[in-house]
Amino acid sequence: LSYSFCTLLFTVMDDEFDVEHLITQLYADCKPITEHQVTSLCDRARDIFSLESNVHVVNAPVTVCGDVHGQFHDLIELFKIGGKPPDTNYLFMGDYVDRGYHSVESLTLLLLLKVRYKDRIAILRGNHESRQITQVYGFYDECMRKYGTVNVWNTFTQLFDFMPLTAVVQSSIFCLHGGLSPSLDTLDHIRQLERVQETPHEGPMCDLLWSDPHEDEKPGWGVSPRGAGFTFGADITSQFNRNNSLTLVARAHQLVMEGYNWCHEQQVVTIFSAPNYCYRCGNQAALMEVDEHMNKTFFQFDPAPIRGDGHDIVTRTPDYFL
Repeated sequence: LSYSFCTLLFTVMDDEFDVEHLITQLYADCKPITEHQVTSLCDRARDIFSLESNVHVVNAPVTVCGDVHGQFHDLIELFKIGGKPPDTNYLFMGDYVDRGYHSVESLTLLLLLKVRYKDRIAILRGNHESRQITQVYGFYDECMRKYGTVNVWNTFTQLFDFMPLTAVVQSSIFCLHGGLSPSLDTLDHIRQLERVQETPHEGPMCDLLWSDPHEDEKPGWGVSPRGAGFTFGADITSQFNRNNSLTLVARAHQLVMEGYNWCHEQQVVTIFSAPNYCYRCGNQAALMEVDEHMNKTFFQFDPAPIRGDGHDIVTRTPDYFL
């Protein structure tokens, strides 16, 4: 191939991947981008994620969000409540896909925003950012229906392996999808994990994405009813926060009817950002805004007006609720 032809080819490819245009297009019209654009997007996002630590450092002010689960129009509502990037900094704590009607578009928009404003938006991995889980709870089927090929699902799930597992806001608020692990006493232990892999069925990486705080006063570690991860008591949270000079654990992973819920003597907060989860649960969603002085304010919101083309979605009965 001649130099001039290669230059022309890459120019055409760059023209097809105009981040600003694709973001504007998705905001305006909930439609998938092309398979080629997905490949270009994931290549760029992987390069960014590869430079981020297992404990990604985030500065305040920042708005912290929980599960999205493919509810695209509610994600747009979230940005209306919290402000669009780059005017607002965001930290998303996982579970962008499955359950909802528009996992492809929701994940695509967040990745486009990450590529365009890499220092303004943090994207962590959730337990649904997994090959095994997405084959059961909807994302695989959605990719096949919208693209007619397994390639797009493969591209997205390979990218999941590179997403950071946790983040820390101003060395004070520890953010992650699930919860703590009996194998991980310090943030340095988390930094040493090999994260570029499918989420294991057990072990410390699995725990970070699957564990839950005890809802009652039970201390110590417990067996998780989910079949993965653990449950942990307030004493475990206190020790972890003390070991790492933290003030709060912020996490997602569990439906809470008011959108957010404090536990463990306000050492843990659960944030859930998918209103009327699965289009039937009737819950509110919430965001946690952390200002430059580390003050925390919660914003609750209801579902966006019903739109979209969910009539052709085949739903499955879940084995576990979240």
